[in-house]
Amino acid sequence: MSIILELSDVAKHYGEGAKRNGVLDGLNLKVEDGEFVAILGFSGAGKTTLISLMAGLIEPDRGGVLFKGKEIDGPGPERGVVFQSYSLMPWLTVAGNVDLAVDAVHAKMNKAERVALRERYVEMVGLSHAADRRPAELSGGMRQRVAVARALAMQPEVLLLDEPLSALDALTRSKLQDEFAEISQAEKKTIVLITNDVDEAILLADRVIPLTPGPDATLGPSFAVDIERPRDRGELNGDDRFIALRREITEYLMDAGAERNIAVEREIRLPNVVPISIGKSHPPRAYTDAAAGPASERYLEFAEVKKVYPTPKGPLTVVDGFDLKMKKGEFVTLIGHSGCGKSTVLSMVAGLNEISSGGIILDGTEVVGAGPDRAVVFQAPSLMPWLTARENVALGVDRVYPQASAAERRDIIEYYLTRVGLGDAMDRSAGDLSNGMKQRVGIARAFALSPKLLLLDEPFGMLDSITRWELQDVLMDVWTKTQVTAICVTHDVDEAILLADRVVMMSNGPNAKIGNIMDVDLPRPRSRKALLAHKDYYAYREELFDFLEAYEGGANPDAETLDRIRSKRAQRAIAAE
Repeated sequence: MSIILELSDVAKHYGEGAKRNGVLDGLNLKVEDGEFVAILGFSGAGKTTLISLMAGLIEPDRGGVLFKGKEIDGPGPERGVVFQSYSLMPWLTVAGNVDLAVDAVHAKMNKAERVALRERYVEMVGLSHAADRRPAELSGGMRQRVAVARALAMQPEVLLLDEPLSALDALTRSKLQDEFAEISQAEKKTIVLITNDVDEAILLADRVIPLTPGPDATLGPSFAVDIERPRDRGELNGDDRFIALRREITEYLMDAGAERNIAVEREIRLPNVVPISIGKSHPPRAYTDAAAGPASERYLEFAEVKKVYPTPKGPLTVVDGFDLKMKKGEFVTLIGHSGCGKSTVLSMVAGLNEISSGGIILDGTEVVGAGPDRAVVFQAPSLMPWLTARENVALGVDRVYPQASAAERRDIIEYYLTRVGLGDAMDRSAGDLSNGMKQRVGIARAFALSPKLLLLDEPFGMLDSITRWELQDVLMDVWTKTQVTAICVTHDVDEAILLADRVVMMSNGPNAKIGNIMDVDLPRPRSRKALLAHKDYYAYREELFDFLEAYEGGANPDAETLDRIRSKRAQRAIAAE
């Protein structure tokens, strides 16, 4: 096949002198006509700069970007672009937003032809029913569909996609991935996709190419995806070719990432000080009447926990009868579709959201409000931007260890900041830190409180996949040393398995409750690399995917369906022996 898009020794930087920032250097790439190429990269590696160079929105410092053998000198309708942000005109309807592109590029068509073109692509992305609605009336996934329809309606020869799905929830993202796969086959277009999701890249692309970490990022080796189409994500999970390729790409990216992270460490011995204790409240009578067995087996207990919110249409029961017992030192992850009440459960045990009925007991004390015995790490780290990393951690440490000396408190702060890889960044202000570094500070701050319970509410949800892997390993490393009892809310199947002793899968809301509990019998200490090599890992993964699929679209599967899903893992494990 002929080469339609080519990069030859491309380099790009921003700024000059001491402020010069080398972004890309020595990029060489040839994309064939009709090929689907996925480029995987780290945050800040220059992925958007790369797509902007291909689109002709910026010029390279060195080298050239060629379309059909001719160097491009600006944007053109033969190269359609879809960015992560939708950039829709809020006062125009879906149809009006697509018409903007159609009218500009196809001005020589008559009106009927332009309307037919617009209707074709609005229908292709499943928005015919919403053609007269404005962006404010659409979900995030629907807005991104409009952006895709607009780009396709230009009828470009090359479609450039700059992380178009990264801001969407997991379910919407998977649906749009399937639509991109269908569109790429129906339209037979050349597509270059920038993404940070290995599964997405393998599901969609003919070829996957990593972009190395910046500064001066370049393209790594090319990985061919020799898996026939159409590709079903559920079936891929049991395909040895997918498993081998996923492991190979992931390990390459993790090794490349490890080379950029050189932590400055010094040996610190934690001082023998204990945090303040909060006043005990008596557990509910029902709890004491039912209590049996050692306290370590019922260290944390949810008993018939219910949450009801008042609404104009009457009471709305979000969580209905959440029952769970946790051992001391156990790590549980909560997973389920959006709106199933995962974060509501976490906020109730944190004492940040009042319980409507039932009770939560932690170490023999009823949870009746927030307290320093429970540390929470949110999706956004909530740091004081004018304070340094050290000072942000000190806010909690100074309150929780009032009897400790200044030197002892300093050692606690520095120990945990060092453990999360910020030994050389303790005195940098939070406002100058990347999102990943800010979340490291949040993790250090939580562990430094020596809490009885660690609560994590999608702590890595705002980060790209590769940074998320790094911080998951950081979390596992620190947790292994502390063995603090922990609950983590996540929508990421791989994260749920990596972290947990048990994965608690919730049914759909409203009236959500526990739908299934999966014991994760994988050796600790764990790392992503170790899991990728374990023979049972993909069986656990399949069970979670099957569970989520069974509950998709608001369905509530029967007990027989859930039993069948559970039994598949056992059968697969036997077959692997």
